[in-house]
Amino acid sequence: MVAAHTSAGKTAVAEYAIAVAFRDKQRVVYTSPIKALSNQKYRELSEIFTDVGLMTGDVSINANATCLVMTTEIMRSMIYRGSEVMREVAWVVFDEVHYMRDRERGVVWEESIISLSKDARMVFLSATLSNASEFARWICSVHGTPCHVVYTDKRPVPLQHYAFPMGGKGLFLVSDEQGQFKTSNFAKLTASLDKPAKGEGNQNQNESGRKAREGKDSKSKGGIIEDLVKIVKLVKDKNLYPLIVFSFSRRECETYASEMANKHIDFNTKEEQEMVNKIFESALGQLDDSEKQLPAVQAMLPLLHRGIAMHHSGLLPILKEIIEILFQEGLVKALFATETFAMGLNMPAKTVVFTALRKWDGERHRWMSSSEYIQMSGRAGRRGKDDKGIVIMMVDEQLDELTCKDLTSGKPGPLESGFRLTYYTLINLLGRTQGTDNMEQMVKKSFYQFQHELSMRQTESKLEEINEEVRILENSTDESAKEYEMLRSKLNKAEKVMLAEMQKPSNCLKYLVPGRLVRISTDKAQWGWGVLLNVSEEKNGRDASQCMLDVALRCKPGKGPSSEPLPVSQDDPDSELFIVPAKLSLVTGFSSLRLTLPKDLRKDSSKKSLLSALAQVFKKFPDGVPQLHPYEDMQIKSSSFDSAVKEAQELELELKNNPHFQEVEKRERLATFEKKAALQAEAVRLRMSMGGGELQRFQQQLKAMTSVLKKLGCISETGVVLTKGRATCEIDTADELVTTELLFAGGFQSLDKHQCVALVSVLIQSDETKEVVKLKEELSRPLLMLQETAKHIAELSIACKVEGIQVEEYTAKFKPNLMDVVYAWSKGSTFAEICQMTEVYEGSIIRHIRRLDEFLTQLRSASKKLGDEELAQKFLESQESIRRGIIFSNSLYL
Repeated sequence: MVAAHTSAGKTAVAEYAIAVAFRDKQRVVYTSPIKALSNQKYRELSEIFTDVGLMTGDVSINANATCLVMTTEIMRSMIYRGSEVMREVAWVVFDEVHYMRDRERGVVWEESIISLSKDARMVFLSATLSNASEFARWICSVHGTPCHVVYTDKRPVPLQHYAFPMGGKGLFLVSDEQGQFKTSNFAKLTASLDKPAKGEGNQNQNESGRKAREGKDSKSKGGIIEDLVKIVKLVKDKNLYPLIVFSFSRRECETYASEMANKHIDFNTKEEQEMVNKIFESALGQLDDSEKQLPAVQAMLPLLHRGIAMHHSGLLPILKEIIEILFQEGLVKALFATETFAMGLNMPAKTVVFTALRKWDGERHRWMSSSEYIQMSGRAGRRGKDDKGIVIMMVDEQLDELTCKDLTSGKPGPLESGFRLTYYTLINLLGRTQGTDNMEQMVKKSFYQFQHELSMRQTESKLEEINEEVRILENSTDESAKEYEMLRSKLNKAEKVMLAEMQKPSNCLKYLVPGRLVRISTDKAQWGWGVLLNVSEEKNGRDASQCMLDVALRCKPGKGPSSEPLPVSQDDPDSELFIVPAKLSLVTGFSSLRLTLPKDLRKDSSKKSLLSALAQVFKKFPDGVPQLHPYEDMQIKSSSFDSAVKEAQELELELKNNPHFQEVEKRERLATFEKKAALQAEAVRLRMSMGGGELQRFQQQLKAMTSVLKKLGCISETGVVLTKGRATCEIDTADELVTTELLFAGGFQSLDKHQCVALVSVLIQSDETKEVVKLKEELSRPLLMLQETAKHIAELSIACKVEGIQVEEYTAKFKPNLMDVVYAWSKGSTFAEICQMTEVYEGSIIRHIRRLDEFLTQLRSASKKLGDEELAQKFLESQESIRRGIIFSNSLYL
């Protein structure tokens, strides 16, 4: 197991394993998560080793080679089919094994690892993980052999992280090469975002901030483009290229790249432009003239001449590969890309820019995780070429210090299992051995089960600690309790003397700046930590009672006529933000933390933002918010303060030796009894989940799924796979049950080859689109048949008590977004013509049709299993009707 940052040399370990296999005349498999990466690896390994083959869903080259490069899905399929090749494999390299956490595809890695021969040796390559040793222990438990972990979070090329204030000027270094966060620079960054426009004097801060950005709102596309132009020009002038600009939108990538060209930014010399022309024309040689005239192709060359390009999943595959080659050759200096460019493709740059730090994850807008930031920012810094990598974040006032620190200094996230039960796995395992024992063994050996069992042991250990604390608490004596009360009283007096000195305006006013966290307490209640908004000081005020503070506090709305806010506990989920006036004398704590304040706290959105920031603070510092040190930070010099500190230290030492103190403190900090009850409940839950409950849930789901297969006639009552089930074993690109049911019920028999390929396209997931597709009758009838079949499967699944199935949701999965497009292509339309029929990107159309071709191959095999050679021939003809032109042009890596 090798877990390290990009360019740390992980590939050398894989190449050594391959070399050992060649030396010992053994077969080796190199797996990768995506076809593009497989193609790249095939090219790289072919330059090093003599006998290398490639097997992806749509390409097979030298399938009996000593070293086979393939996608993980292909390897799993070969294992389940009992491939002779897999029996000969001595080494398997799993590249990018952190894909195991993927919700949709992660299960493929787990199944492959569990199902591999005990004699096969494995090499795992991964990005940095926080639980690499846990993964290694799982491998040991599954295969009974040691798994050595090579881990480093040290970057081969250190990074400098800069922030650029949107709508502002200048770069602010927020984290240096040693990973030290620059708090003072972040404060300057925040100040620059709040800076009034020149000549506006002392106008209201919110108003001046608005006017300062008028016409170039930091959140508007025009404002971002203007700021991005500044950054790209700076990178060009300072020779900080090649540059990768990451955006979370494909459309934005194209817009930003085009705007750079519109601003006449040019990186390439005339000689470089000629080289671009040669490579571009040579790569397009396999296309016909009409395809060379496609708008996407024609629009790309002028950008490439300037050393500018974009890279995202919607691009034509051939254009993506041209751009990758030009980038590697140093002929593309500024690349505008989505995050997929950082996943697997090893193409580093000198500088990386983030146009946004918030992303839509399918459910909500959220900040990037530290793992995502590490993966993408890791593209900055080329080993052997750069002494440091530059990362520039374009930020607005929403970014607070804690979030920024978490991103730049955060640790990688753990690898968590994405294991789930699938019909493909179930029926293939049933085909190998009668009964569901194999599937239950698969569940028991899964990383999911391993992690839950580990979690249970950790919880039981915590429970033992709490039980011991409770036992000691119950044995505390009355005598020690009296001594405790006396010492506590003396300590309170000493702390009041210290606090009074800290509250003196001469000592604390310079620290009472907007955004500072302060703790508010009264004789009646603890209000907790809040955010300071404003300080109003009485003239000639010398003591704390003459200074008034406006503090934003987490409260509950009061009841009755006064409706005064009420204090809440720190973890109360129903709290709201109230702005409360408080005397300086009520401040009992000064934090070293400052939060960035929203522009206008009168808005509900701003209040929610600040509430969220406070919650993040409490989550990050569960043992207490860090406070200003009276000597080191506040530099208090007072003899009375020194005496009080000395007395408090002596009293604290006596208290620590008092048994009652130890138990009271534990009760106050941990709420021992409540925590004990909570942990006992958690332990029961975990025992149920792993000792029976969770495994039982899997078993119930397994029983329900087996029942569905029996009712559909895929397996017998005794679990023997029948003819229909053997057809199901061939399907892993789309929904196995709906596909098999259509095949067996003769759903394709009455269709011609064009209708057939159009209907099959609906079974494959396509890009989301807001278009309303209007289908002709020759397509609407087959679609209705498919939807009725899906409804039947959903209703049957619910009757058999399969979890998570809803009829409408299940049926809605089968969308005809590209049905008419595929139909037109099959009937001979040009690629330009079908692109005009939809708003879906050209690259997405190609990817969909190539997956369709792969799926048709599976349908041919399934038809033969059913003994229907005529249907198999129809699927072959359907394949031939779509296999042409730019969609099936060869990869430049092959």
